[in-house]
Amino acid sequence: MKTFTAKESEVDKKWLLIDADGLVLGRLASLIAMRLRGKHKAIFTPNCDTGDNIIVINAEKVRVTGRKAANEVFYWHTGHPGGIKGRTIGEGLAGRFPERVILKAVERMLPKESPLARRQLSKLKVYKGAEHPHEAQQPVKLDVAALNPKNKRND
Repeated sequence: MKTFTAKESEVDKKWLLIDADGLVLGRLASLIAMRLRGKHKAIFTPNCDTGDNIIVINAEKVRVTGRKAANEVFYWHTGHPGGIKGRTIGEGLAGRFPERVILKAVERMLPKESPLARRQLSKLKVYKGAEHPHEAQQPVKLDVAALNPKNKRND
């Protein structure tokens, strides 16, 4: 018996649409990372891009549990001496680009800094409002809130 190895030409890639309204950030990010890598498929191969394309809408309406909105800080460095900067998740969601909060959460759940991880992350499209320009791809709606009751936050 031989080990099956998927080739990128053999992989059937779907387009999925996820509405992030009321969903918990960490649970959403882990589900997106799993689907981007293709780990939900029987043909998963670690060194091959077997994942789906994902569109996330309503990024500004994603929820965080507990006090993470005020206490969890994303840090970055400008490259200059003393140039460390930080922004809380709450500031990020209320700012100009709330989609970056979801992008960073998913990016940090993918394999670290490899060409394959960058290619997988480029298949994620996150939008602030309910509109997106990918209607031609006919995305299938994925109801994340129905998968587990903990995925949706009502407060």
